[in-house]
Amino acid sequence: MTTASDLLVLDALHVAIAGRTIVSGLDLTVRRGRITALVGESGSGKSISALSTIGLQPAGAEVRGSARLDGEELVGLAPGPLRQVRAHRVGTVFQEPGQSLSPVMKVSAAFRDVLAVREDLRGAARVRERMRELLASVGLPDPDRTAASYPHELSGGEMQRVVIALALSGDPDLLIADEPTTALDVTVQRGILQLLRRIVEEREVGVLLITHDMGVVGEIADEVVVLKDGAVVETGSVREVLGNASAPYTRELLTAVPRLAEALEHASAADDAAEEGEPVVRVEGLSVEYRRRGGAHRALDGVGMEIRPGQIHGLVGESGSGKSTWGKALAGLVPVEARTLELDGVDPRTLGRAARRKAYAQVGMVFQNPASSLNPRRTVGWSVGEPLQLEGTTSRADAARRVAAALEQVRLPASYARRLPHELSGGQRQRVSIARALIRRPSLLVADEPTSALDVTIQAHVIDVLREAIEEARFACVFISHDLAVVGSLADHVTVLRAGQAVEQGTAREVLGSPQHEYTRALLASIPDPERRLSSR
Repeated sequence: MTTASDLLVLDALHVAIAGRTIVSGLDLTVRRGRITALVGESGSGKSISALSTIGLQPAGAEVRGSARLDGEELVGLAPGPLRQVRAHRVGTVFQEPGQSLSPVMKVSAAFRDVLAVREDLRGAARVRERMRELLASVGLPDPDRTAASYPHELSGGEMQRVVIALALSGDPDLLIADEPTTALDVTVQRGILQLLRRIVEEREVGVLLITHDMGVVGEIADEVVVLKDGAVVETGSVREVLGNASAPYTRELLTAVPRLAEALEHASAADDAAEEGEPVVRVEGLSVEYRRRGGAHRALDGVGMEIRPGQIHGLVGESGSGKSTWGKALAGLVPVEARTLELDGVDPRTLGRAARRKAYAQVGMVFQNPASSLNPRRTVGWSVGEPLQLEGTTSRADAARRVAAALEQVRLPASYARRLPHELSGGQRQRVSIARALIRRPSLLVADEPTSALDVTIQAHVIDVLREAIEEARFACVFISHDLAVVGSLADHVTVLRAGQAVEQGTAREVLGSPQHEYTRALLASIPDPERRLSSR
């Protein structure tokens, strides 16, 4: 039964593409001043449900059922009226802000175009005043600097706030937020979630939040709808769903959320493990400086670490802290200064070109985005086996055997060697990247944010794959992440980086259980927790 507070009501929404059902019988209500979370993994039908509601479904898609915005039926509405709905009554925030903003347009130009459509606002002075108002309303402290910037000159959090400000132009009734915090630093993510909650309370808008992360749901949602394979498996208030989930799939999503308490349990067990063998990595006084026009930027300043076989060292910090630069330094991809830099007891800097290349070949790399690190035109088998070309003597039959073994090591069938990257899910592609990094049995693996953009259940699977591989092969690992709970679930030792300096370093139990630096405590406090709001109510 519809009430006066109901803003968006989906009734038996059905979406099919080329005869294949994507969404089946979705019922959902978004109320004014409330946040309804539509939750599920990639491919569950979350995003297409929201896009179909406002007429942005793919060409050829069939949409049936009902989607009423403040009583007006949207399904079947003509394109012209639908454009008016999108322009004046619905604001949309997409997952990747960098793709929502033109790289060749300053933020001010984006506002000029959007305000002309959504508020019929023209004139440089009026546009500038309204732009400042909107940018200030989303917590950007220097609207003029932001407006004068290109997207690449802003941080991820700043770009997302700009996109939210654009979505709020025209004072919409409904805000659709599609994975608005995925891959953001935990402190930035927390700020975005708090911003969305404040917008709801101050403006009385309704929010349809699309996410795969039950931790995010627990932080800000009021109602929850859980979607799997296009069908609803559970619905209710956040307290009902998170506090007493009835569907096995919902419980699986909740279980997969990294929790600090579980990370501490792992840290305690890891701390008791014996440290055996000579260090695979020994670094002291490592510094990296990037020279650029107008000066230089010191990305790392006098940091160090020591890792033995079978150990995992976690590097934690926000974007720009120097985490990825440290990983690249260990792989010989950036010029470094260091008092000590040893891989397997040898300083690669003292070797000739051929020997240095061979030394660095013992470092395997796993990058954050497998879609960009795998050749889209080559098969999985070719990508996994590519490092074997460094050996120069591997026969085709032996290479095929080793590729099959590497895929099976990361829980993928050997038959996947014949597939192309686009035929795999995000989690499967990341496991392919891990297989490629491990195929030559490196002594050191550098995993740079390998799980940050993955669904939480897939993230848990990838972490399990890494842990099993390390236990089996006893190589050393540097695991880079912005999330201390994820790092704590895997690492033995942790270094917390901020602006290129190590602000805290020690065993995982020391850093997670008794953090000494305020920055570490802030990172820990920002970890999304599905139970936090429930326990405070």
